[in-house]
Order: sequence, then structure tokens, then C-alpha cells
Amino acid sequence: HGWRSTDLYFRDETDPAGPAGRFRPIVEGIDAHFGGRIIGETLYALTNYQASRYRVVGIDLQNPAPANWQTLIPEADDLTIEDVAFAKGHIIVSGLKHAVAHLYVYDLHGKLQREIHLPTIGSVTGLAADLESDDFFFVFESFLIPPAIYRCSVSKDAPAQPQPEVILASAQAVDPNLVSIAQVFYPSKDGTQIPMFILKRRDLSVSDGTPHPTVLIGYGGFNVGKTPTYMPAIVPWIESGGIYASANLRGGNEYGEDWHRAGMQGNKQNVFDDFIAAGEYLISKGYTDHDHLGIWGRSNGGLLVGATLTQRPDLAKAVACGVPLLDMVRYHKFLIAYLWCSEYGNPEDPEAFKWLYAYSPYHHVHEDVSYPAIYTYTAESDTRVDPLHAKKMTALLQHVASIKAAKGPILLQVEADAGHGVGKPLHKIVAEQANMWAFLAWQLGLS
Repeated sequence: HGWRSTDLYFRDETDPAGPAGRFRPIVEGIDAHFGGRIIGETLYALTNYQASRYRVVGIDLQNPAPANWQTLIPEADDLTIEDVAFAKGHIIVSGLKHAVAHLYVYDLHGKLQREIHLPTIGSVTGLAADLESDDFFFVFESFLIPPAIYRCSVSKDAPAQPQPEVILASAQAVDPNLVSIAQVFYPSKDGTQIPMFILKRRDLSVSDGTPHPTVLIGYGGFNVGKTPTYMPAIVPWIESGGIYASANLRGGNEYGEDWHRAGMQGNKQNVFDDFIAAGEYLISKGYTDHDHLGIWGRSNGGLLVGATLTQRPDLAKAVACGVPLLDMVRYHKFLIAYLWCSEYGNPEDPEAFKWLYAYSPYHHVHEDVSYPAIYTYTAESDTRVDPLHAKKMTALLQHVASIKAAKGPILLQVEADAGHGVGKPLHKIVAEQANMWAFLAWQLGLS
């Protein structure tokens, strides 16, 4: 049910044609996420039901009512569980602490056995295991460390703090020791503390009063977090003296479902406030200034930078806006966007229309405002976000620039034979990244 809830049904495959072989509900009509693994007569389920940051419960398949559930791994105050896997007699749990991955091993009764030592701050995905094996596998990556597959063991003979074994990895593009990665926390407009990662060359000073070309990115939606993932395209930027900042905005999954819902539907303005506050933080702490700050986002992140552009046209010198949603009054009428009404709200609902119109970037471009430079890029064959958003917004901004001169060029690139991004061939990915970073370097003065 959108990005909010899941129903689960069970069928006994040992007698698929008999009464027990019919699908019957295990979890139905509950406004929460569910997923897991059946072991014997028990469904071990990961859920955020009555647990915003998720918990693991045991559900008796013969008595699945919530009153009969057994909490095995309770919700924690400092960990958002992302995924679970099941090896021989054990539950492996991956989760986030302030947007940084952690990995734990529990027994099937929910007793913590050990924490797995990870190489550095980063992200864990692809958690996989088998009930007949002690081994489990996962993918680890970080900003400057490409994804690698690791193997580890739940065996009682494993060391208390086991070092995962790399079984498949790629060469690194840069020595991580040359780059400083800091995590900071800053207050948003309503006082909520927001985490942000800041990457720069280790020898680059931010205390000498010199503003540095800085790119701030964000997403803030659909329960998708901005955890440390491999970004090889940022290496030339950092090596040349630029700064890269990634903010963990509300709307993502970093702190659980409450964090997600604090940035969706009628709360969407929180996301824009979080992002604007990130830019102000970078300026106040001497990393950059308004003339050297650029903002970048794709898809829902394109909506983010579009709203920032119209709400705070003075914040950044340059905007890179990729495959964006920008007309939030009519977005649901095109392609698959109607599926996102659970996240944004349906404009045909009068209450939702109020908040959608209040921030819709296209509807808040004004003829008396001088807008920053903007490079909007889209693809003719995008089957998710219709390119009409990018086209009509660019046309409107160019019209306004003919009345009130913009602070830089208003550019649009429409790519042929390409879509939203998934499955794009390597040469097109390289071209997209090269164009975007070249635009930001040009406008922010990075040589």
C-alpha cells in the first residue's frame, strides 16, 4: 500500500489443493510495514507496527492476531532496523544509527550475540543468509569505497568481534585518507536536529575565511535515506578543492517511520526547511557563502531543489535539477505519478491541494525575482516523471529572466533514448554526471 503499509498472506504449500492450501491473511489492514521469514510454524517479521524504528516479532501462523505476537527484538531508541536475515539458529540485523550502518547477530529468541565490525562509516545492503548455513553475506560501501561483498559467520566459534571477509571487491578510485568525512548536526526551522555528512580534501581549511565551492544534495522522501554510498563522481570535485555535503532530511528512513511521515503529505514543507537550514549552516560555519553554494537533487530531490529555488532564490548561486517534479497541482495526471498520492497527497482532495499548491515550485515563480543559475535535465523517455515538468518550468524561468535578469543561465537538457535513470548505459551516466558537475564548477568558480 504505497510506501506506508503491507499486507501478508500465507498458504501451506504441502497441501496447496486442500483447505490449508488457500491463501489466508496473517497481517491485513494494519497501517505499517511487514516482512520476514517463516521458520517452522512461526513467521519472524520485521515491522514498524507500534515501533517507528522497527522491531522483530514472532507471529504464530495458527494464531496470527496481534495480541498473540511475541516481541523478539524490541524497538531501540538509537537504532533504526533496515533489514533482517536468518542463518542457522540466528537473526542478522542491519540498521542505522544517525544514518550510519551497524550490523548485529541475535539468536532466534532475540538475545544479542555480537556486533559485526564494519570497515568505516557506510551503508549495508543485500543482507542474505540460509537457515542451513552459519555464513551470511552483505554488501558494504561508503562515499569513497565501492560496493564489496562480505562474508561473515554466526558460528559460536567466531570471534567476539569478527572481521568480515571480503569475497568480491572493486579497486578504489581514491585514497580515503586524503579526504575528511565529518558528520554534523544542525537545527532546522522548528528546532529538529538534522544530520549531514560533509566531505572535503583533508588539507582544505575552512577557518581562514575563504568560501569554497560547495555542493549540497538531499532527497527527503519515500522512506529513502541518504546514507553513505559510493559516489566516484565527487572525487574530482573534492580533489580540486570543492566541498560536498549530503543532508539527511525528514521524509527518509534514517530515524524510522515517524521521520518519514514528518516529511510527507502535509508535512512536506519540513523537508524544504531542513534543506534550507543545511545551506545556512554551511554558510554560517565558513564552508562557503551564497555565491559559492550550489544545490543538487534528482527526481523527488528535483522537487526539493525546485522548492528551494522558489522559496529561497537567494540561498544558492547555482541549482542542478534532475528529472524533477515541479508542478504539484497536476503531477498525478501523468505517467505513474498517481501512485505517489500516498506520499504527496492527491491534488483533487481539497485539503491536500492546499499544501501541494503552497509549495508547488511552478506556481511560485514570480516576475519580480532574480533567480540563480539553473541547469535542469530530463529525458524524453522518462516513464516515471514526465519531462513536461522540466520543460514548462524552464520556459517559465526563461520568460521571467527576460523581465528580471537572472543571476546566471537558465538551461534545459532533454536527453534522447534515456529514461529516469535506472538501467541507463554507462556512457550516458558519465555524460550526465560530467555535464552536471561542469555546470556547477563553472557557476561556483571551481577550477
